[in-house]
Amino acid sequence: MIRKKFNFSLVRLTFLLWAGISTASGISCTKDTAAPQTTTEAPTGTGGAAVRLVSSTLIGEYSTSQLAGRVSEIPIAGALVRYPIRVYKLTYTTHNNTGQNITASGALLVPVTNQPLPLLSYQHGTIRPDDEDRAPSYYSQSSEVYSAVSVLASTGYIVSAPDYVGYGASKALPHPYEHAASLASASLDMLRAAREFAAKEKLALNQKNFLLGYSEGGYATMALHKMIEEKAASEFTVTASAPGAGAYHKSAFADYILQSDQPLNFLSTYVWVLDTYNRMYGLNRPISYYVNEPWATQLQTNLYGEVPAQAKTLFTPTFRQGILDKTDQQMLNAFRDNDIYDWQPKAPVALFHGTADDYVPFFNSQNAYNAMKARGAANVQLRPIQGGNHFSSAASYTLQAYAFISQYY
Repeated sequence: MIRKKFNFSLVRLTFLLWAGISTASGISCTKDTAAPQTTTEAPTGTGGAAVRLVSSTLIGEYSTSQLAGRVSEIPIAGALVRYPIRVYKLTYTTHNNTGQNITASGALLVPVTNQPLPLLSYQHGTIRPDDEDRAPSYYSQSSEVYSAVSVLASTGYIVSAPDYVGYGASKALPHPYEHAASLASASLDMLRAAREFAAKEKLALNQKNFLLGYSEGGYATMALHKMIEEKAASEFTVTASAPGAGAYHKSAFADYILQSDQPLNFLSTYVWVLDTYNRMYGLNRPISYYVNEPWATQLQTNLYGEVPAQAKTLFTPTFRQGILDKTDQQMLNAFRDNDIYDWQPKAPVALFHGTADDYVPFFNSQNAYNAMKARGAANVQLRPIQGGNHFSSAASYTLQAYAFISQYY
């Protein structure tokens, strides 16, 4: 039986619907236009740090009543609104997986206040290439940052929301889907650019740094937290992070998929993961190595097309055997390189995950919790969302993650 391809936007829309979003609502907002404010690139900045910020463009300024109106169906959310916000598109330099400098982009949400505020890095969930306008820097009504995250910013966080490589200013490049190092470095460089912007605009920061994200955003959040503590601790100290429903244990996830006898509705996204690793780790195998016909030929034309829901029908015996028998060292190494569950975070972490998640199974968070505790992590919590699936858990994640980080504000 052929299942329709996974609806990549469903997680995002579920995440937004709790806030009463309607893309046809005609919500009034003030769109201020401004000429791009450009910072000339230089090899080094103050203290020898590389300059990341390339340009900043004001998208608009939004009043507290406008922000509350975006979440009008949930009054408790509207009651959280505290400050107006200004939204900027930032472009900045980062690098691709080969180390070449590229220009990337993201949105920066800035509360209008003179109070020193923390930075919060928000990593978005999966965006299909044909949903480009949902990347944060477009600040469209269908994006994750437009409603709930804007309300979050208005409570007193300067929110840095990277597009990632493959969207916005870097849309000509393929998105490195579920590649930990690329997601983390694009997010970290956006944080660096945000800090440069704050210094340039004389915005007061209080040196606290929070990390949030769900689904691919949860995976990116975990990767970012790990990268900051292991490679950028002299620049940033994570105050607390709350990743949600991320596929942190790639090696176990591969085994789960390839030995499954049950229908798996997310297999079209998994083809995207395989394509990313095949390319980024230089395996360069034809799609027919991984996928049976007729889907191999069809996917050469449209990588995001329909696939069968049974893994044993979709994937070739050669590929399945190589992973399950642990003989395909090249791909196994790629999976291991993207395992980000087994390390010891220093900052507080709350792992949120629906116990009935059949897209990104709960064991990803359970395994991360177990591994972190075994390594001596003193401040890690597992927060199961009982009975929640990948979509229905998004609203609970949003509210609970906000409550969690608020303890450390």
